[in-house]
Amino acid sequence: MINPTIDQIYQHASVRSYKTDPIPPEMVETIVAAAQRSSTSSNLQMYSVVVVTGAAKRERLAELCGNQKHIAQAPVFMAWCADLNRLERIAQWRDYQQVSEYVENFLLAAVDTVILMQTATLAAESLGLGMCYIGGIRNHPQDIINLLNLPHLVFPIAGMTLGWPARPHLPRPKLPTRAILYWETYDTTGDEEAWQEYDTTMIETGIYRGRQVAVPGQEGEMEAYGWTEHSARRVSQPHRVILREVLEKQGFLLK
Repeated sequence: MINPTIDQIYQHASVRSYKTDPIPPEMVETIVAAAQRSSTSSNLQMYSVVVVTGAAKRERLAELCGNQKHIAQAPVFMAWCADLNRLERIAQWRDYQQVSEYVENFLLAAVDTVILMQTATLAAESLGLGMCYIGGIRNHPQDIINLLNLPHLVFPIAGMTLGWPARPHLPRPKLPTRAILYWETYDTTGDEEAWQEYDTTMIETGIYRGRQVAVPGQEGEMEAYGWTEHSARRVSQPHRVILREVLEKQGFLLK
């Protein structure tokens, strides 16, 4: 059951190579306005986006986000932020005091922001633009906050490069749907078979370039490096351990 919208979604790929052609400001505004049509908890709209087009600031963002060259190359960088500052000011304007110190408040704002940015992605790609999410915006969150002048109760959830693709980018295979779709109850029957199938698919794409890894529990045996090994290695290491400290400094106390 494929229609034009679903077909566009299937063609999504992260773009890390851009032309130098600028994006008209009105096109960026159209994308953000389309994103605003997304669902939002209680219509609170707990998000903001900071758009950066200046070359010097994009160069600095590239450094802070892990020296990712496409951040400086893309004509537009978008910082998608969870934002409870606006509601703080609105509450004060109406003679109330916002309760913002609980985990739920941050989750609501973060979820709202993620939904917003994914809708923006669909809008941008429908216009022929390419994009790439930048989780590296959380590598040095305090520096990002300072650079973008983010106030109390505003936190950068993810970045996004936006521009005209310099070359075609192929969609990356995903897990078989049966590996994430459960009916009625969380039933993991057949998961390992689906993982092995996906490992084979990813190895065949050449994404891991023929790397070898030891077979767990079988000394001396080697196998192709696949998605399960790649993912297990990644989640076994801590990442961005300062986030809670910076969140609390921004006013998200996470009680």
